[in-house]
Amino acid sequence: MTREPSNEFAAAVRLGIITPKEAARGKFGKPGEFREEVRAATPDPQTWPAMLDDAAYHGVAGDVVRTIEPHTEADPAALLVQFLAYAGACIGRGPYYLVEGDRHYPNIFAVLVGQSAKARKGTSQGRIRHIFEMIDDPFAARCIKSGLSSGEGLIWAIRDGDGDEDPGVQDKRLLIAESEFAGLLRVMDRQGNTISRNIRDAWDRGDLATMTKNDPNRATGAHVSIVGHITDDELRRYLDRTECANGFANRFLYVAVKRSKLLPHGGSLHDGALQPVAQRLASTIDHARHVERVTMDDAARTQWEGAYAALSEGQPGLYGAVTGRAEAQVIRLALIYALLDRHNRIGTPHLQAALSLWRYCDRSARYIFGDATGDPVADSILRALRESQDGLTRTAISASLGRHASSFRIDAALSMLAAAGRVSQIMIPTGGRPSEVWNAE
Repeated sequence: MTREPSNEFAAAVRLGIITPKEAARGKFGKPGEFREEVRAATPDPQTWPAMLDDAAYHGVAGDVVRTIEPHTEADPAALLVQFLAYAGACIGRGPYYLVEGDRHYPNIFAVLVGQSAKARKGTSQGRIRHIFEMIDDPFAARCIKSGLSSGEGLIWAIRDGDGDEDPGVQDKRLLIAESEFAGLLRVMDRQGNTISRNIRDAWDRGDLATMTKNDPNRATGAHVSIVGHITDDELRRYLDRTECANGFANRFLYVAVKRSKLLPHGGSLHDGALQPVAQRLASTIDHARHVERVTMDDAARTQWEGAYAALSEGQPGLYGAVTGRAEAQVIRLALIYALLDRHNRIGTPHLQAALSLWRYCDRSARYIFGDATGDPVADSILRALRESQDGLTRTAISASLGRHASSFRIDAALSMLAAAGRVSQIMIPTGGRPSEVWNAE
C-alpha cells in the first residue's frame, strides 16, 4: 500500500516528532501514527486565554478595576472592557482618530462570553454602571438601554427630529446593555429584520436609516456602544452563519470571562472608597468631551508600524472572521485610553494597553470559536473525522451526516477543510478504483 504524505507529517517534522530526512525518505508511518503526538504538542485552541497583561490596566481604567476587584467575584477582564465601553459612550461623539478618510470615535462593541450565572457577567456590569451613575446620572438614566430587537427600534432610540411634532432625541449617546445577547442574535434571522445592517452602520458612521416608505425615521451623528452577555455555546450556535460572521461579528470584541474568586458574603465596597476615582473620572470625561481630532505621537507611530502587519494578517475559519477588524479595534481602544489620560495624542502607553487588551480578546475568540469554519457541514465533517482513529471514506462521511448532504456539498466542505489544513486525503489502492480516506489533522 502506498499513500501520499499529509499535513500530519509536516506537523510531525515541525514539532520534532520525526526528522526531515525521515519524511523525505517516505517514512510516513501508518495512518494516524503521529496524530496523537502532534495534537499533544500543538497549542490547544480550547485552552482558556492567559491572564491579561498589566499593560492593559493603564491609567484611570486600571485604577477603577483595582479598586473594585477585591470586592467582587467578577472577572477583571469583564470589569475593564465594560469600563472602557461605558467611558467611551459617556464621552460621546466628539473626539476621533482619522484613518485615511474614516473617523473612528470612542465607541466600541463588546461581548462577554462565559457560563450562565457562573461567570458573574451581570455582577461586573452592575459594578461599572454604578460608577457612571455616581458621575453622570442623566447619562446612566437616559442613554443606557436594553431590549434591542429591531433596526427600527435602534433608530427610534436616537432618532432625529422631524421639525414638526417630534423633536427627536437630542442626546445621541446610546449604550446598549444586553444581558441576553443571544436574543439579539436570534432576531437577526427573521426575514426583513434590519438590526444587523443598522448595528454595522452604528459602528461605522453613526448615521442610520431605514429604506422603507412607511418608516422615514433616521438618526445622524449617533454614538452607539454595545455590551452584550452570552454563553459560549449560544454564541457559537448563533454565529454559525455567514451573514453574521462576515459583516456583523467582527465589529465586536469577544472577552472570555469567568468567576475570579469565591466571596460567600459578597464584597464590602462602599461609595466612599469609589469617590476618589469617580471624581477623577468625572473630570477626565468632561475634559475629553472638548477634544476633537486625536493623533499619534512619533514613538507610538513607530510601535504601530511594527504591530500593523500582524494585526492585518487574515486567519482562517470563524475565528478569523470574527477578528477581521483587529487594526480598527486597537485604534479605538487606544483612543479611549488616551482620552482617559487627558491626552489628544495616542502615546506608547495607550497603544501598548490597547494591544494588550486586543491580544486577550484575540485569544478569547480563539478559545470560543476554535477552528470552526462557520460552515455547518464542514464543521460536522471535521468533528466526525476527529472521532475516527483510522479516517473515513466518502461513504462513511455521508453516513455521519445522516445522508442529508449532497455529494457536491460534501466536496465543497472537504475542499474548504483541506485548503485550511484541517484534513488530509489518502488514496488506498484496492485493485480497482482507489479508496479515498480522509483524516483530521
